[in-house]
Amino acid sequence: MREAENINAVSNLDINWMGFIFYPKSPRYVRQISSNAGIIPDYSSLKENTDGRGTEGGLSRVGVFVDDMPQNIVTRVFNYHLDIIQLHGSESPVMIDNLRRTIDPDIRKGIKIMKAISVRSEEDVKRCKDYEGHVDYFLFDTKTPLKGGSGEKFDWSVLQAYDGLTPFLLSGGIGPDDAERVRDFNHPRCIGIDLNSKFEKEPALKDVESLRNFISKVRN
Repeated sequence: MREAENINAVSNLDINWMGFIFYPKSPRYVRQISSNAGIIPDYSSLKENTDGRGTEGGLSRVGVFVDDMPQNIVTRVFNYHLDIIQLHGSESPVMIDNLRRTIDPDIRKGIKIMKAISVRSEEDVKRCKDYEGHVDYFLFDTKTPLKGGSGEKFDWSVLQAYDGLTPFLLSGGIGPDDAERVRDFNHPRCIGIDLNSKFEKEPALKDVESLRNFISKVRN
């Protein structure tokens, strides 16, 4: 998300998390903090809980980073009041542990960290073992040369190979016609889905009605 009016409209849908991408090579890159960006002013009415779980109504802010410098991540956690850090590069468990210690509790108490895992086969899924105990969530996305937002799907059946304890989000080209496929997917650690490029009018501008209809189908 990036545009003020669009942020407000989407925040009123039945969603839990909202993402902001801080990867300069992404067409959805959030370039600067200003009133024009709309992010800080449009969240001013959403008071944060004291337990580190995000904003009232369950809407948490997710910052997406790709092999970024830890100081850049820390700065954006502070400036954008992020609740969750999504790491979409080749970040190591050691780096993740150090990052958490830097942020929690002094900068953002209870910060959550999510590691994206690019998947094509069961072997890719097994990479999760390196991060068990170091992150709070996984996000399984399609393995492509792009760092997310490719709009491409992968075979979700390979996720049955995941036997870890860390909850995960399902991602990878989920679109308006996939509601039934999402409802049919079953895994005890799956806690939600990630919607992005297939619900856009253009990069960083979401189709609100398309999202509303899809979410209603999945929720019901």
